[in-house]
Amino acid sequence: MASRPGCGVGFAHSRCLSKGLRPPMSSLYLLHKPYQMLSQFTDTQGRATLAEAIDVPDIYPAGRLDYDSEGLLLLTGDGALAHRISHPRHKQPKTYWVQVEGHPGETALHALRSGVTLKDGPTRPAKVRRLESPDIAPRHPPVRHRDAVPTAWLELTLSEGRNRQVRRMTAHVGYPTLRLIRVAIGPWRLAGLSPGEWRHETLHAPRAQTAPASPHKHRRSRR
Repeated sequence: MASRPGCGVGFAHSRCLSKGLRPPMSSLYLLHKPYQMLSQFTDTQGRATLAEAIDVPDIYPAGRLDYDSEGLLLLTGDGALAHRISHPRHKQPKTYWVQVEGHPGETALHALRSGVTLKDGPTRPAKVRRLESPDIAPRHPPVRHRDAVPTAWLELTLSEGRNRQVRRMTAHVGYPTLRLIRVAIGPWRLAGLSPGEWRHETLHAPRAQTAPASPHKHRRSRR
């Protein structure tokens, strides 16, 4: 199909726009998922769900975050946008702050950067760096502290998303994960959100860019 001026492939949609018309927009919600909350809205076992944190109708997680992990979870009602965010083919990088047991040396960091071989195959190379202890809200319940065992923080950025991948990678090199916080997915950042808070962004589809984020943070009121 021949292209013509004003036509392009959008981030969430593919459509042609007449000159002067505003591009289509999609809504995206950025949630700081707390520890021990499921990445779904219902549960038959009485565990905490997203319904306790956000009450916007007709939105669903674009991807997932484990029950025992914290941090950024993206939600939208736009199926094409959710696919663009979560499908492995699009390789949206995901960045995590990871508290590990022990102090990883250069050998362990090099292995993580180069890729390690897990039971389901080798991992892609990752970006890894040491972090000073980040200024973050304490976890409830807190991480178990043992005086005889030091801990360290790492920042890992992955371009794939296997089940419990970060935890398996750090354990593979000898440094089990104690706390895991996702701080970024592609261009979206957790910064400014406390556990249980969320904010709304509007996406202009053709450029795959976000409009300025709403300055308003939200927390679902407890009844």
